[in-house]
Amino acid sequence: MSTQVTLVASDLDRTLIYSAAALDLPMPDAQAPRLLCVEIYGHKPLSYVTETAGALLEALGGSTVFVPTTTRTREQYHRIHLPGPPARYAICANGGHILVDGVSDPDWQRRVAARLGDECASLAEVRAHLVAAADPAWLLKERIAEDLFAYLVVERSLLPDGWVKELADWADGRGWTVSLQGRKIYAVPKPLTKSAAMNEVARRCGASLTLAAGDSLLDADLLLAADRSWRPGHGELADSGWTAPNVEVLGETGVAAGEEILRRFIGAAGAERRKGVNRAHRPR
Repeated sequence: MSTQVTLVASDLDRTLIYSAAALDLPMPDAQAPRLLCVEIYGHKPLSYVTETAGALLEALGGSTVFVPTTTRTREQYHRIHLPGPPARYAICANGGHILVDGVSDPDWQRRVAARLGDECASLAEVRAHLVAAADPAWLLKERIAEDLFAYLVVERSLLPDGWVKELADWADGRGWTVSLQGRKIYAVPKPLTKSAAMNEVARRCGASLTLAAGDSLLDADLLLAADRSWRPGHGELADSGWTAPNVEVLGETGVAAGEEILRRFIGAAGAERRKGVNRAHRPR
């Protein structure tokens, strides 16, 4: 009897895990859910899930191939400690690295490097433009991530209207994507995608069903590539009204959306298992 394998590729920040500023708790403090800290940075708690989400993550990890899928660098990803069994696979740097038991797969690195060399402008060119176009009045930091892409940390309230769109238009003609997430403006090569990495992990696992979730423009290709996907009621995609036929738009925002996404993952994976059992017992 063949085994039904469900792969779950989910974005992390503002999809499954939340900073204190992003929790979005509309109820009175006395009714707020209990939280679990899943990330420490600078000796201080940084990211959280609810206790309910923690239990759902444990259940999900025990019944699916759960693949954390993030734009974070490997170092940033390793700060996160989610409830449940350790993930065998993880996707970091927006698809630039596939981690297998915590170690980046060298063959995947070579394949990514070959695509980037052939299909888009260089990181050096894009970084130089970012630095030249940014205004010190609102630029807080400028960073390179994994020698793959660049991002700015900005004072968003001082960001001029239209600046991000102008940058996006400039980058688009050079094969790069621009995404504004909170205080960060990312410039990422178009060939560097979460979807390509998810498809590779799905191939290795023999997945019969792929599920995904995410909230930002950098998650759009991932959501489109999966069999079924969800996006929360907040974030860059929600702000633009983006959706697709295989993407379900949730009404929940903040940590409540994180819980609901996990419930949808578990429900879809359970339905896939039941389909497999029914097929196996069907008379021949």
